[in-house]
Amino acid sequence: MNYWLFKSEPDAFSIDDLANRTNQTEHWDGIRNYQARNFLRDKVQQGDQVFIYHSSCKNVGIAGLAEVVKAAYPDHTQFDPESNYYDPKSDPENPRWFMVDVKFVAKFKQILSLKNIKSMPEITELGLVKKGHRLSIMPVTKAEFEHLLAHCEQ
Repeated sequence: MNYWLFKSEPDAFSIDDLANRTNQTEHWDGIRNYQARNFLRDKVQQGDQVFIYHSSCKNVGIAGLAEVVKAAYPDHTQFDPESNYYDPKSDPENPRWFMVDVKFVAKFKQILSLKNIKSMPEITELGLVKKGHRLSIMPVTKAEFEHLLAHCEQ
């Protein structure tokens, strides 16, 4: 099993939105960064655990937990001219962009803030705490996942 942090702007899609979906499941679409795409396409697998991180908002931080329930498949929004994520250069025979399906696991009582995460001496490998790291999909080590999860559940 792998561990991940997926960023989302809560006004676009939040942990509450995931919790309120049918079967509490939704596809994670719209990833348009090649490194993040490579993680989704090549590394993220069914059963992986995912922190849902709210970004670009008043309360930035880890808001909840999800599980990957379907591994990578082509992101259909790349082919839809009406979508904000349309990519006219993407070819259905050789898709450029991928998505996974995630299922709601938990919403934390309070958001674990970026400020608190950065203050934890045990958190050193997570891209979130590294300068200039802006990926929307990033791996989390097992040790850091367990440490962060323990703080989220307090």
